[in-house]
Amino acid sequence: MRPCRSTSTHPRRGPRSLRPLAAPAALALVLVASGCAGAPEPRAGASTAEAAGFPVEISSCGHTSTLERPAERAVTMNQGATEVALALGVEDRLVGTAYLDDRVPRRWAAAYAGVPVLSPEYPTREELLAVEPDLVYGAYASAFDAGAAGSRAELESSGTHAYLSPFGCDDADQRPDASFAAVWEEVDAVAAAFGVPARAARLRAEQEQQLAALEAERAGAGLDVLWYDSGDKTPYVGAGAGGPQLVLDAVGATNVFADQPGSWVEASWEKVVEADPDVVVLADASWSSAAEKVAYLAADPVLGGLRAVREQRFVTVAFSESTAGVRLVDGAVSVAQQLAGLDAS
Repeated sequence: MRPCRSTSTHPRRGPRSLRPLAAPAALALVLVASGCAGAPEPRAGASTAEAAGFPVEISSCGHTSTLERPAERAVTMNQGATEVALALGVEDRLVGTAYLDDRVPRRWAAAYAGVPVLSPEYPTREELLAVEPDLVYGAYASAFDAGAAGSRAELESSGTHAYLSPFGCDDADQRPDASFAAVWEEVDAVAAAFGVPARAARLRAEQEQQLAALEAERAGAGLDVLWYDSGDKTPYVGAGAGGPQLVLDAVGATNVFADQPGSWVEASWEKVVEADPDVVVLADASWSSAAEKVAYLAADPVLGGLRAVREQRFVTVAFSESTAGVRLVDGAVSVAQQLAGLDAS
């Protein structure tokens, strides 16, 4: 079952164009240096530099949390949020996690295994508060629905800070344009909350190097690509302003639905047949596997005639590597490698 996402990332609720934030400061984190004597003591194993600089404000989607000290008992409500924490190496400060879309990558599997899973989907507010979190971090607005964590304002009133990914804002006007830079800004904010800004800077530098290598390689040059997320009677596909478009741009390929607004769009099979893509990228998720989509395409008398289907020119990408998040660069690297493999076969 798929979590209820914002319309920028959830094709089942219909696409909406991503627009810049009303003001850059709404996304950017604001670090407020304390004027009081005696900065918080560094946590065990953390450097003094990482623990300094508090209090800190983190803002997104019209909500600001002020942390007087680094988060020590955080809960991540979605896989995207969990993986940001894992990428920053703060798994020892997670007291709970929830809602996977697919598998956590191997490099973080051991770290993830040590984090308590509060619920296979969203925990209730009671289950959440039972672990006494000091920070709740969600990738989608639905994480803060009444049936889950409750509103961010309610959490703050109980002494628990809350942060929602800017890409998950309910208000389209508050969402940033999908970009790798916007992803890194979110990671910066989360790193600030945990007091580990240097780790975010290292991650950004590593991913910038990976993207530069992909730009030089251009494994997708000259290829028309369909990004097929889910759906059978009507396909949900990657559109021109989201994670799939960023990945295809990074590898130099052409998205056959690049002219459509938003991250995802409900398309038509007639348009797919008309485009006759060279390659089909298949999102692999718990609610719609790549294998199921291949079987559907091959069994259909019309879609089975597409060149990409006839020649089995498929690329598979984990759903978590197709959304604007810390694994999006991994998705681009994976797509480039698989495209190179298709050309070599």
